[in-house]
Amino acid sequence: MSKLPTVLASLQFPVIGAPLFIISQPKLVIAQCINGVVGSMPALNARPASQLDEWLAEINEGLAAHNRAHPDRPAAPFAINQIVHKSNPRLLEDMALCVKYKVPLIITSLGAREEINQAAHSYGGVVMHDVINNKFAHKAIEKGADGLIAVATGAGGHAGLKSPFALVQEIRQWFQGPLALSGAIASGNAILAALAMGADFAYIGSAFIATEEARASVEYKQGIVACNSDDIVYSNYFTGVHGNYLAPSIRNAGLDPEQLPVSDPTKMDFASDKPKAWKEIWGCGQGIGVIDRVQSAAALIDQLKAEFLAAKLRIR
Repeated sequence: MSKLPTVLASLQFPVIGAPLFIISQPKLVIAQCINGVVGSMPALNARPASQLDEWLAEINEGLAAHNRAHPDRPAAPFAINQIVHKSNPRLLEDMALCVKYKVPLIITSLGAREEINQAAHSYGGVVMHDVINNKFAHKAIEKGADGLIAVATGAGGHAGLKSPFALVQEIRQWFQGPLALSGAIASGNAILAALAMGADFAYIGSAFIATEEARASVEYKQGIVACNSDDIVYSNYFTGVHGNYLAPSIRNAGLDPEQLPVSDPTKMDFASDKPKAWKEIWGCGQGIGVIDRVQSAAALIDQLKAEFLAAKLRIR
């Protein structure tokens, strides 16, 4: 296991909740953190932009209240996801608020910029950058990221095609800092497997969509429960970047999941004549086959912890 910064070294359960576009908000983040998992949300989920100030205050106050009431089991740290892409006009404004509230962990996606890393480091924050291959991993660390999130095949939303075995072992040949693994992780068994491969943390997203605190539609949550990996479609049509989506939502939009056009991969493409990714076209990972009900975030985390412990006992 790698040497971890203090904010991550104190984590009792090796799980980071992935930021879910549109879906994550303070209620889910707080529920994740007080139950021992790093909770996260994209800054862009706060709309209008001024709402981010309110939400960061709400999260800080909620976690502080929990810690005062439960000093024996303090909350896990939380993270804010920044989309570091030229299509995001709010990046610097949102990052200034992260500095104001001293957000413990910044997760950067779709680009790496030194000034964003420096802003986080100015108050002692830690930056983890998500990558789909070893080349991007090198670039992220060269530009000052502290850790990496290896987004392997099967991850929900924007994802790569690398096997987790290949991606983790290639990164671990040269990088010994914080490493999380993303891709079809929805059980305690998979969490243990991620650690066995060399990751420090499992990065879990889709399983949290089917929780009571998630800001997703009833239909979306039930789709997660009803579907499995056969229902996941990998396409770049909706945003210009390849991602995994639930086939039923594509059919509901009047499209054939097996006959989707290809978008220009050189730019983010959110054309108005397309169904909206995340809102109408539901992002989802391949691990959903083990999700059989909608439950609270606390119940899901308890289940993951029990499965993780049972898996550890089996291999001893």
